[in-house]
Amino acid sequence: MQIIRRRLSRSLASLLLLGVTASAVAEQGVTEQKIILGQSAAFSGPAAQLGIQLHAGAKAYFDQVNSTGGVHGRKIEIIKMDDKYEAELAAANTKKLIENEDVFALFGYVGTPTSNASLPIFTAAKVPFFAPFTGAQSLREPLNRQIFNIRGSYFDETEHLVERLVRTGIKNIAVFYQNDAYGKAGLAGVERALKKMNVQMVETATVERNSTDVAKAIEKILPKRPDAIIQISAYSSCAAYIKEMRKAGYTGQFYNVSFVGSQALADALGKEGPGIVISQVVPFPWHAATPVVAEYTKVMQKAGITDLNFSSLEGFIAAKVFVEGLRRSGRNLTREKLISSLESINSANYDVGGFDVNFSPTSHNGSKYVDMTVISKDGKFRN
Repeated sequence: MQIIRRRLSRSLASLLLLGVTASAVAEQGVTEQKIILGQSAAFSGPAAQLGIQLHAGAKAYFDQVNSTGGVHGRKIEIIKMDDKYEAELAAANTKKLIENEDVFALFGYVGTPTSNASLPIFTAAKVPFFAPFTGAQSLREPLNRQIFNIRGSYFDETEHLVERLVRTGIKNIAVFYQNDAYGKAGLAGVERALKKMNVQMVETATVERNSTDVAKAIEKILPKRPDAIIQISAYSSCAAYIKEMRKAGYTGQFYNVSFVGSQALADALGKEGPGIVISQVVPFPWHAATPVVAEYTKVMQKAGITDLNFSSLEGFIAAKVFVEGLRRSGRNLTREKLISSLESINSANYDVGGFDVNFSPTSHNGSKYVDMTVISKDGKFRN
């Protein structure tokens, strides 16, 4: 009897040890039932609509996937944290998401300064950082194995804007930009594009992040009377600048990059909106002939969301590509498998639905797509 008891005890100890070992090697943020993602973005403050809209599109797609059984039997959960578009808060949130919430990957961060502040944290922890809402080169070069970009870069957008202006005879160009990493990244893109076209910048002026104090920027640019002003800031400050410049008698054109938050800018401008141009990095959200837009519209309606916009479409597309990476990774999901699986996605073997995404082991920049839109008289958009 003693021998039997000892054998049972040893067997139980072995089983417990196996359980501990299995638990120790299980990937963080992955359980039998769930895959847990983390998102730090602006959900309050002057840039709140960027985080709210991006999250809405992504969550609608994840919920649709979950309603049909998830990915390999696991449902996707996304934990969101508000960073108010402030770098220090984003870094603190990133540490919490990785260390306290045990997320598998980070998804849909909003902004250059916030993403840059989080970069050393997720890089050291080797946590995938998917689809940040920024076009900054700092998240593209050099290659970081953890970062995957769905949207085109600010270089892509600003080159498209500058070429359009110069080829239509507009060469008297100024830049109004946010005085941080995002604004400077966009400014660098404009300077680079102007140099290629052999055109001199007329003037530049800045606004602080999360501020609408544009008085000094008006004083600096207005006397130069540029034909066009390219804006590299968020919707609140851009709207304030456009309104105040119009009050001061400026009659030139305003051009914006996609990060501005198109619908939020149109809403903030109201009757001052018509004619404002915005570059876009995803297809037109109301063009149902584009397959991914038709899918997006159907899923958003099912989720009870009728407010379609560029930012939520971007979140939707990002979620769709991320889920494809999860599917290719198989049931035995790890971060390394996800990275390898995402690197295998390209337009030759995966159709997003009218929007090309091309990743590889040497490039995690999935798209160079840029389109142009203008705010119409009804506060909507045309392209």
